[in-house]
Amino acid sequence: MTPIASPSKRTLSTAEARREAVLEAGMTVFAERGFLGTPTIEVAKAAGISQAYLFRLFPTKSDLVLAVVRRSNERIEDAFVKAAAQAHARGETGEDVLLAMGEAYGELLEDRAMLNTQVHQHAAAASMPEVAEVARAWFARLYDLVSEATGLGPEDVHRFFATGMLLNVMAAIGATDAHGTWAQTLRVC
Repeated sequence: MTPIASPSKRTLSTAEARREAVLEAGMTVFAERGFLGTPTIEVAKAAGISQAYLFRLFPTKSDLVLAVVRRSNERIEDAFVKAAAQAHARGETGEDVLLAMGEAYGELLEDRAMLNTQVHQHAAAASMPEVAEVARAWFARLYDLVSEATGLGPEDVHRFFATGMLLNVMAAIGATDAHGTWAQTLRVC
């Protein structure tokens, strides 16, 4: 006798799954118009939930913005950790590890939402002290990671971060080698 199959159960999204969907939607939607210029209803629509439910997951817009800023920086941290681990596994040290981390960051910048989230984070920090605080904490964390992973001194780490910020600007303005010598020069790492 063949057992009777139980009816398929509908899988409900957990709050954590919805939270992840909101963060992903938030990165995309905020990337378009910035943190201050984007209404939360747009993030809720993109995540497929009501605005009321969005506020159950993130009680304030500031909470949502900070979570998106953290997520963006977590992606950078993850890329740096992975690149450093791969470089170390190849027996590389110092500048070679730094180069691997820089290449990983360059790949992240190809994602326009990721790039814009970084640009908006830095711009918003000027008028949103809570964003500035989180951005500072992440810069400190990433600085420590790069310093420890490469074993390089402050000047090299400074150059790495300065180059990364310049690459952010060049990517944000869409500068390519076709724009001339200035763009070719400034895009070189």
